Amino acid sequence: VALGLHKEGLIRVVGVPKSIDNSLKGTDYAFGFDTAVNIATECIDRLHTTAESHHRIIVVEVMGRYTGWIALEAGIAGGADIILIPERPVNIKKVCESIRHRHKRGKTFSIIVVAEGTKLDSFEKDVVMKNESVDEFGHRRFGGIAELIAKRIEQDTGYETRVSVLGHIQRGGTPTAFDRVLGTRFGITAVDMAEEGLFGKMVSLQNNKITHVDIEEAIEKHKTVDMAMYDEISQVFFT
Repeated sequence: VALGLHKEGLIRVVGVPKSIDNSLKGTDYAFGFDTAVNIATECIDRLHTTAESHHRIIVVEVMGRYTGWIALEAGIAGGADIILIPERPVNIKKVCESIRHRHKRGKTFSIIVVAEGTKLDSFEKDVVMKNESVDEFGHRRFGGIAELIAKRIEQDTGYETRVSVLGHIQRGGTPTAFDRVLGTRFGITAVDMAEEGLFGKMVSLQNNKITHVDIEEAIEKHKTVDMAMYDEISQVFFT
């Protein structure tokens, strides 16, 4: 929208990166992401109590339409046992094998964190058909992946499985100190850029330094999870 307004000359635009998915290219962090991760982490911490005491598998669905940053970082911080992200289709048999392996080692509960946009490698059609509605920008509304995964796990393993969809609770509440500081730094720079006539650009954080990039560059593609990092984590989490 900002790029369209700028290109059509309808309004002079300076962008600031606000995306809890942290999916904007051209900036290391968008404000809102750290708060969402902290909220999701706290919820995962709370779910451990029920999962362990009732010997259940709990699938926690977090936001992440096209990228798995919230799932990855909240899953690591919250001590999840399996983390599933949109960048890599899920092999449900591997997930079930990991859960059975944990049970054999005496771990009779598991926390699985999944981003809302995650797909199953051989059941993608089922996920896509789960919700055909779109938002005002034509983006498909995601939802239902946790229910589908939980159903498959319970069918395959026989272990009692429950679902917790965090939804919009991740988008509200008290911002973290990091997001407050980042938002302030972005705001100050945005005002300076407007005074200097640097329109059509977005404020950016790179290597903890505030800079700016063209809005067109910032939105040309999603900033996806570093798969080398994900694979390294999976060596520990898929055991």
